[in-house]
Amino acid sequence: MSFEVKEKTEVRLVFLGAAGVGKTALIQRFLKDTFEPKHRRTVEELHRKEYEVAGVKVTINIMDTSGSYSFPAMRKLSIQNSDAFALVYAVDDLESLEAVKTLREEILEVKEDKFTPIVVIGNKIDRLDERQVSSKDVLSMLEQDWNHSFMESSAKDNVNVMEAFRELLQQANLPSRFSPALCRRRETFPKERSKLPKLNKTNSCLIT
Repeated sequence: MSFEVKEKTEVRLVFLGAAGVGKTALIQRFLKDTFEPKHRRTVEELHRKEYEVAGVKVTINIMDTSGSYSFPAMRKLSIQNSDAFALVYAVDDLESLEAVKTLREEILEVKEDKFTPIVVIGNKIDRLDERQVSSKDVLSMLEQDWNHSFMESSAKDNVNVMEAFRELLQQANLPSRFSPALCRRRETFPKERSKLPKLNKTNSCLIT
């Protein structure tokens, strides 16, 4: 006798970084394809989206954390309960890269696993004339010491936002067929459209 059990997959992503680097902007660009230029201070917000891919429900929880260091207990709890991490700095703010280094150490200490899924994101590449952080320097640091994925992005111009989430979801061990489906939602890869499974957003909510 055989029977089918409908699979349900859930993943929790956390965005960490200094204040004003664009964590919220990246999340909003991914979820709503919008950009708000005015900085809004975040304490902690949990975004929850549910998708359906080829009959399988996929729930993505995205935690948007405070850029200040006033809430260490909340940050530690977020780290403990999460599957993958985006460490975000702004390419026009050298100090924000130092914050990423500190946050990475905290993640590894809390998770007690040097292979914790982490993607380092250098945001605000649209600010060409204000760049303070060289991508070559960051790549060198990552390759020699960290062994994490890295990419630069612009939430404002929608550059590499979907790719960043795709990498996070792959590192969080979602089945590989889910990630291209997310890209299809924004039609990032129109040439592959006929090959990708259908993705339906079933519900979403914001928990603050």
